[in-house]
Amino acid sequence: MVNTPFDIRPSILVGDTADVYLQRTLTILRNESINPTVTMEFFPRSDGVFCGIREVRALLAKVLPETGSEVWALEEGEVLEAGEVALRIKAPYSSFGLYETTICGVLASCTGWATAARECVEAAQGVPVVASAARHVHPNVSANIDYSAVIGGCASCSTVMGARLAGVTPSGNMPHALPLIMGDAVKAIQSFDRHMPQEVPRIALVDTFNDEAEEALNVSQALRERLRGVRLDTPAERGGVTSDLVKEVRARLDLAGFRHVEIFVSGGFTPDRIRQFLQSGAPVAGFAVGSYISSKPPNDFTADIHEVDGRPMAKRGRTPGVTMNPRLDRVM
Repeated sequence: MVNTPFDIRPSILVGDTADVYLQRTLTILRNESINPTVTMEFFPRSDGVFCGIREVRALLAKVLPETGSEVWALEEGEVLEAGEVALRIKAPYSSFGLYETTICGVLASCTGWATAARECVEAAQGVPVVASAARHVHPNVSANIDYSAVIGGCASCSTVMGARLAGVTPSGNMPHALPLIMGDAVKAIQSFDRHMPQEVPRIALVDTFNDEAEEALNVSQALRERLRGVRLDTPAERGGVTSDLVKEVRARLDLAGFRHVEIFVSGGFTPDRIRQFLQSGAPVAGFAVGSYISSKPPNDFTADIHEVDGRPMAKRGRTPGVTMNPRLDRVM
């Protein structure tokens, strides 16, 4: 699947999403006929997984002049340290100064989400993690979260647009709505099997009506070899998904001859909870993680001017001149 370009909205390009003082600064500089070439550097407050530079480059490609500008950056997905220069832009100030807010915001949010995803992936020790964070955020950013989660190491994500941006196939089986409307978990997976393309894995939700182990056996007997797995999403009101529950379902499936049926889990997973499941020996084939990724605070990025028309210059507390970072590559 080919990665889909990021859509830079008109409201961003005209500056409606910028801090108003940037708009006012540009107005003043235009009226004064002042437009120096500046070098601006962007760095994070905390360690993390760098993410968002693809979207930033899409923006800069629309606004920077064809000549007389340079963009240097870390690669998407690289681990970065607090205070490390991750992006450097050298261009006429009027071409990109208005977008300082947007650039900082994109990098801060995406780096935060990617870092949270990486924490879950590392905790899972090779067991696939799928991002399912979209229902916890505004739809304007759901695809960006999913993209960032894949950059952080998630095997896939739940939204179509997020998957397109990341160049992966979206992942998801069925909501509780399907068995509830069909009236039966077996009927739900049979209908799923009839109407979904063959490349979509047959994974049945088994916590809607009956005991999870019983329901897992029921759907396994109905689809047999066509069933890829079952998903446990038991609500907290019923005790939630536990490692003992996973072990019981695994044992009963194995005894019935359904060793090929895998067990996937969802519902409030965090890195600590993932580690607890694996340390207890719970045979999980995949974790779905939502709110831990979506609720991760942004990794705040700061932007500073370090040169004006080639002259080293910076505000108090910063060192004038370009900050050396041999890890940066020229990307534009």
